[in-house]
Amino acid sequence: MSQRDWADKDYYAVLGVGKDATKDEIKRAYRKLAQKYHPDANEGDSSAEVRFKEISEAHSVLSNDEKRAEYNEFRRLVEAGGERIYGFGPNQGGGVRVNIGDILGDDRVGSIFDDLLSGGGRGFGFRSHGQDLQTETTLSFDDAVQGASLTLNTGTKVRVPPGVTDGARIKVAGKGGPATNGGSPGDLYVRVHVEEHPVFGRGSNGDILLTLPLTFTEAALGARVEVPTIDGSVTVKVPAGSNSGKILRVKERGAPRQRGGTGDLLVKLNVEVPQKLSKPHKDLLRRLAELDEDSPRRHLEGFIDTREPGAKSGAK
Repeated sequence: MSQRDWADKDYYAVLGVGKDATKDEIKRAYRKLAQKYHPDANEGDSSAEVRFKEISEAHSVLSNDEKRAEYNEFRRLVEAGGERIYGFGPNQGGGVRVNIGDILGDDRVGSIFDDLLSGGGRGFGFRSHGQDLQTETTLSFDDAVQGASLTLNTGTKVRVPPGVTDGARIKVAGKGGPATNGGSPGDLYVRVHVEEHPVFGRGSNGDILLTLPLTFTEAALGARVEVPTIDGSVTVKVPAGSNSGKILRVKERGAPRQRGGTGDLLVKLNVEVPQKLSKPHKDLLRRLAELDEDSPRRHLEGFIDTREPGAKSGAK
């Protein structure tokens, strides 16, 4: 859209903000409307596409201080019927109020505006960088970890680097809003949402999380257990006497890190107590209990009241 159309566009009304709106208020209004009317969220809806373009045009002007000042001045000039004060002298300390329509006739005013807006006048013939846009997409856990190439509903191709996390933004240069007056197009930012995996979780700095269930005997006696990773399997050694919550670290079997290198696989042990026991199992556990000499609750003994129920304490 060229600046000559400013006369017919109230960008403040398009974004639903006042003429004294701050940059933050303009930004918030744009984001809310852009998400609502973005083509990816309204596939096949031509009216939403038109609305989205109007919103992008309005934000492109009002978010830039220089463009906004020129737009405000232009609108003031139009609303005043083409009347403007032109200064003179080195510091423009004086001035004369001139009505263009009075001098040239109303039929010439439109062509004067066209000359100004097409670059013939100073201050209005500027090149504009296109508006940056934002959209969202959802990736599988594997694609986020290993990287992938995908195509958005708009046909834009996006390369997803290995190791992206939920909420990350991917920049696609030159795929945003169109430019004006020969400027460069804006960029597209793709917000990534990553689906959950049935087994793995994501930690920080490329680490992959895995919970490993253990039997009571495996935890007590120790064991060697084969576990999955994102690229095959590996055997981990469970030390004897391991408790639930213990973390085993398998170096460099995690996800690629954004700044190079590979994260680790963190295996969290979870000792599972059997819910049902056969008679032979119960007999073995009773024999084991008889062999236990140290109580794990020894540190609580000083806090346990051993008096008979109903007994009262007090100083004599």
